[in-house]
Amino acid sequence: MCRNIRTLFNFEPTATDDEIRAASLQFVRKISGFDAPSRVNEAAFAAAVDEIAGSASRLLAALESTAAPKNREVEAARAKERAVRRFAR
Repeated sequence: MCRNIRTLFNFEPTATDDEIRAASLQFVRKISGFDAPSRVNEAAFAAAVDEIAGSASRLLAALESTAAPKNREVEAARAKERAVRRFAR
């Protein structure tokens, strides 16, 4: 999976449309191999992002969890700590 795509489920507050769209864009970029599509491929690229964002929104709305929602700030701090340990060498 692309490292820039982050988990969006079970956070409080819930994922925003912008976060879902950003993850969808990263996914389409990854599978297409395009950072930015050519003019010929713009429509197909945009349609794919829209479809994936819609599917992701529906998925997140349908999922259920018994675990307590995660805190974005706490998770970001943990990720930063992991990065420091990983790249401190």
